[in-house]
Amino acid sequence: MNIENDLEFMSIVEDILNSEDFNKLKNIEHHGTTRYNHSIKVAYNAYKIAKRMKLDYNSVARAGLMHDFFLSEVGRSFKTRIISTFTHPKKAAKNAMKFGISEKEKNIIESHMFPFCLTLPLYFESWIVILNDKVIGMKEFIFNWKNNFKFVTNFTFLLFLSLVK
Repeated sequence: MNIENDLEFMSIVEDILNSEDFNKLKNIEHHGTTRYNHSIKVAYNAYKIAKRMKLDYNSVARAGLMHDFFLSEVGRSFKTRIISTFTHPKKAAKNAMKFGISEKEKNIIESHMFPFCLTLPLYFESWIVILNDKVIGMKEFIFNWKNNFKFVTNFTFLLFLSLVK
């Protein structure tokens, strides 16, 4: 994937990619890669699909890029990571506001964790980002299974404990 050669995509997201705050995502681990790299993969793949389907690919590219635009502490506890699964879409949307996002872009960002979050996807473009995030996230997770084994084991154990009570 060589997004630098896609001049149209780059012109749509250039202001975000040049942002000092967004570039801080390069230092945050995410499914065995970085949150920055994950976000670019989701945004670019969703953008190509939306463009092919003649949908609002500008909003998809921008919101897809900012869907995980939140900072988190290094060495977060397992509990904090799980809670973040449900709360980070609102944080990302709040951070994205500095780029003047539209209502559609806000919905794409806030609903990208559906059905794990309560924000309903209102646009077809929201579904494109949701599905790309899940597919790319699973691929990253599976290909980095050694790094993620402890996380899965802890999650399964906590799920089991919650069911036993």
